[in-house]
Amino acid sequence: MENRAFDAVAAAGHHDITLAQAKLLQRIDEDGSRLSELAESAQVTKQTAGYLVDQLEGAGYVERTPDPTDARARLIRLTEYGRSLIPIGNRAVAEVEAEWTAHLGKRRMEQLRDILTRLREITDPYAEQG
Repeated sequence: MENRAFDAVAAAGHHDITLAQAKLLQRIDEDGSRLSELAESAQVTKQTAGYLVDQLEGAGYVERTPDPTDARARLIRLTEYGRSLIPIGNRAVAEVEAEWTAHLGKRRMEQLRDILTRLREITDPYAEQG
């Protein structure tokens, strides 16, 4: 699914994003994320995350802004250009899910979604709580 979303972004003309950058981009919170949080959730070093953010910032996908809760910290936020990737990725995910539903049937697809969601609770320490 991740590959299909990445391919859709490239097909939409965004050839300047690498898979590593895309993995970081998808982890940026709506209100912004600190570099250390991104590095941890993407399971890369802070230096690697900083390098990827530098590239994304240079390409116009993200910006660094002051963190309103800590004057010493900066937040990484998606720009409007960066947010324009979200519907592209969402469409690709919906297409894959439709294909899987056609193959498995609605009931089994619902079971698969439930199983994967429940497994994520114990396998992904960075999964959104709530």
